[in-house]
Amino acid sequence: MASNQAHFRKAPSLERALAGEPVRVGTENGAKLGAVESALSALRADEAEAAGLSIVGVAVASGVPEQPIGFEQILQGARQRARSALASGPCALAVGIEDGLVSLEGFGRDNVGCAWVTDGEREAHGLSAGFAYPPGCLDAAWREQAPIGDLFDALWHRHRDARAGFGSGRGEGNVGRLTGGRLTRRAYGAQAVLCALVPFLHVDLYD
Repeated sequence: MASNQAHFRKAPSLERALAGEPVRVGTENGAKLGAVESALSALRADEAEAAGLSIVGVAVASGVPEQPIGFEQILQGARQRARSALASGPCALAVGIEDGLVSLEGFGRDNVGCAWVTDGEREAHGLSAGFAYPPGCLDAAWREQAPIGDLFDALWHRHRDARAGFGSGRGEGNVGRLTGGRLTRRAYGAQAVLCALVPFLHVDLYD
């Protein structure tokens, strides 16, 4: 990995973040903070240095409904979180992560995550893989914009034994429960963060 990274011309802000300057994230959710840490750790030439990353969670408002519907609300929420995190204090980068439901015409509805990354000058976004929630919680979330995490918890506990640490937003997350731990919420969120960081990795290609 290190030899490949030698060909990257990174944005100075990303270089500073990888060197340990603070990265502010517009949430205090542990899985989302872990997603940012995982994404940045994957970009460091020396994995042993990953402990030197400084990830700072900040409680901010998303500016969108608690259950976002559609790509516009999802991206707006991620952008608002990132920009609010940037404004909260000195940092090299700021990140916002927002999940929501999207309609794929003729193909159903999926949950998709978005990450927004900004340094105050450069901004970029990335998306995670999509997955389908069970109809027993999806329909109400879509129709009423009720938080799908709560609906899924209720559905899950009706069909599975309750397990400590597996509530919505904790532990492996909903995608972790649905995949039997094979794709955790941390890893799911890291997909979007890595995709958002691509323009920061190749400023020669994107400037």
